[in-house]
Amino acid sequence: MHKYILRRLLYMIPVIFGVMFIIFTLLYITPGCPAQMILGEIARPQDIAALRTEMGLDDPFIVQFAAFVTRTLQLDFGTSFQTRRSVFDEITARFPNTLLLAALSVFLSVVIGIPLGILCATKQYSAFDSVTTVLGLVALSMPNFWLGLMLILLFSVQLGWLPATGIATPLHWILPTITIGLSNAGMIMRFTRSSMLEVVRQDYIRTARAKGQAESAVIIYHALKNALIPVVTIVGLSFGFMLGGAVLVETVFAIPGLGNFMVSAIRSRDFPIVQGGVLLMAVIFSFVNLLVDILYAYVDPRVRSQYK
Repeated sequence: MHKYILRRLLYMIPVIFGVMFIIFTLLYITPGCPAQMILGEIARPQDIAALRTEMGLDDPFIVQFAAFVTRTLQLDFGTSFQTRRSVFDEITARFPNTLLLAALSVFLSVVIGIPLGILCATKQYSAFDSVTTVLGLVALSMPNFWLGLMLILLFSVQLGWLPATGIATPLHWILPTITIGLSNAGMIMRFTRSSMLEVVRQDYIRTARAKGQAESAVIIYHALKNALIPVVTIVGLSFGFMLGGAVLVETVFAIPGLGNFMVSAIRSRDFPIVQGGVLLMAVIFSFVNLLVDILYAYVDPRVRSQYK
């Protein structure tokens, strides 16, 4: 198992370098001049040229990319063009908010999606199964920003129960968490239902029932554990996508997170912020995938036996 983890960590190295090359290339060919954005429209050409030279924007592509890789390996993501502060400080000041929002959303989606998926599988083709499936499809189809606006209009404007924007109190996190978690709960519910339906038809499930075990024990201790492999995969991938997909939700609810900050950095051509943010997302997504693979071994003994 330790060799497997080490091998997966080594596989992450070319992935990270690939992400670094792609994001640097995309920003390099993006139209617009960061020096012009910093100095303004009325800046003199000689001032813009001097600032471009100071920022290293006139160097060849290979030189700029080599400098970027060297700084990154030293955990130096550079300085923000706009704020003149360290990119690392800017990101670490906002990333905890995005991470908390993603974690709360995943928790909500798991709490809702897995139990509903199990109930739908055990009550296949019943009225509960049909209604829950339709509601799951509706939740999965609704755009996050539209759902967030509707929740603000209902619970903040009309009823006045919850605050609409900010993160000052725990109540401020309820609406953003519901906005992201509901659509993901519908997806997890569908995967859990599909996986459970495949498992409950297996011979060992019929054997467990023939031995007189209670239906709840058969479902929880025999069927659910073997059906969790695809569900764990979806939950892990969902967490990674939520880190990057919370941009619109952070904008709607005015959450000072990394996604909202990166959108502002893209508009202002603040390349160091964009590069550092995307690279951080890629590293976390890779570690989440590694954690999911490790969880396979603890969920399914058949997977664990391959690494002994």
